[in-house]
Amino acid sequence: MARRRRTSLIEDLIEIASRLPWWVSLLIALGSWLILHPIADKSPDTLKDAHQVGPFMAGQIFRTFAFFGQIVLPLVFVIGAIGSVLARAERKRLRTNVANARESGQTIEGISWREFELLVGETFRRKGFTVVEKGGNGPDGGIDLVLHLGTDKYLVQCKQWKAINVGVTVIREFFGVMAAEGAAGGFVVTSGQFTPEAKAFAEGRNIQLVDRALLKRWIANSTESTPKTVSGDVNVSVAGALPVAPHCPVCNEIMLMRKARRGSNAGAEFWGCRRFPACRGVRGIQ
Repeated sequence: MARRRRTSLIEDLIEIASRLPWWVSLLIALGSWLILHPIADKSPDTLKDAHQVGPFMAGQIFRTFAFFGQIVLPLVFVIGAIGSVLARAERKRLRTNVANARESGQTIEGISWREFELLVGETFRRKGFTVVEKGGNGPDGGIDLVLHLGTDKYLVQCKQWKAINVGVTVIREFFGVMAAEGAAGGFVVTSGQFTPEAKAFAEGRNIQLVDRALLKRWIANSTESTPKTVSGDVNVSVAGALPVAPHCPVCNEIMLMRKARRGSNAGAEFWGCRRFPACRGVRGIQ
């Protein structure tokens, strides 16, 4: 595992801010200034007797913190917002270059482990997931991405292993983290391949193993021109008669049209993964 260098609090805050959507960082920057500026601008209380020394000193310390905080915190989150925009542009550029490797010369095998994580995150975004980048402390670290699809949470671990196949030990440990986090499922993505033992262990545990070949197909599919869509989920045939079954956002299998039997949406139709209950991926129909 790569050893993470020691960073300051400000650097950590900028890193956190850059992982947030840019507009969230800007809202935090504005909110922190609106909260801290009136406190910093407040006139200090007058010390009247010895019993007020404690509260007086606490107030002075708090106003000093607010004075510097009204400048530092907005600046940190504005820098983070800029970093978020630049990172988004970098992810798009990276995905485009890898998808057009023949022209760009940039392949999955030739990028760094950090670029690999960015590429995987962008691929899942284009599959409809909300992606939170965690950063797994290096090329062999822990959970790298957290995906959200509706109320379900999925974990992703990226392994940019080119010469060594990902073995069953990695998948066992990942399954333990999934259980501890209460995740609905997970993905282990590698630029290489998986051993037969790893594939056997993942079977039936709602863990999708994504090797180099499958990842390349996902990237290629996200760049191809698609027919007109209904609500961005269901492809419509050229003839315009019947909807074509989409791919599951979790395991990429073809989905089946199902009807809810109970709950507030009883009777409503939706797309469900054909591997249910092993995979619980769904898409709505409008």
